[in-house]
Amino acid sequence: MQYNVKIEAFEGPLDLLLHLINRLEIDIYDIPVAKITEQYLMYIHAMKEVQLDVASEYLVMAATLLAIKSKMLLPKHEEEIDDDFEFEDEADPRNELVERLIEYKKFKEAATDLKSMEEERGLMYTKAPSDLSEYAKDMKTENTDIDISLYDMLGAFQKLLRRKKLQRPVSTKIARQEVSIEKRMDEIIGFLKASKSRKSFNDLFPNSDREHIVVTFLAILELIKRKEIDVVQEHNFAEIYMTAREE
Repeated sequence: MQYNVKIEAFEGPLDLLLHLINRLEIDIYDIPVAKITEQYLMYIHAMKEVQLDVASEYLVMAATLLAIKSKMLLPKHEEEIDDDFEFEDEADPRNELVERLIEYKKFKEAATDLKSMEEERGLMYTKAPSDLSEYAKDMKTENTDIDISLYDMLGAFQKLLRRKKLQRPVSTKIARQEVSIEKRMDEIIGFLKASKSRKSFNDLFPNSDREHIVVTFLAILELIKRKEIDVVQEHNFAEIYMTAREE
């Protein structure tokens, strides 16, 4: 079974690097390459775990990070030189990446400013007042905003995989049972509607089977895409909760 999902939240490998730098509170001019490479590869691995299509540009950036990491691990040999000659220090292998990140950050911030200006300008119009009282109730109850991003969902999924791996028994025998994404979506909706309170992300993964975990995660993404469930995270790195949206 193969199910490919294309999610527009990814704007490219530089966007992912900026997210990791901000999340880890790293100085962009002094990037710890080993640490950022480990986090970057973790996200790439998480995307592959759920059978998402990883664009070639992400893999190219992963190779670039590994190459920079290798260069920085190489020992520096001191050479004897005459006092009459002075040589500049060897260029930092991170310089080119830092310049690309800074340039990308400038354009991203400019795009954000332009988007804000567009939204602000869109509010300026002249129109006769309309009676919207019949829609007031729906506007109060409807919640169309998702408080978390795809990065948070992938991070929660990565933590879940590690937790399930630690809880897995030393030896076990599991009967293989095919579960379709559509069937798992119906099960999740039924479970959330039957619950009187919101359920955490981990509550939706009762089975330790790897295939069942992947299918469940893909079903959750599809339900979010169809706006059939609400996803809330009170603050960064907090628990993710889900509820079924009322029809």
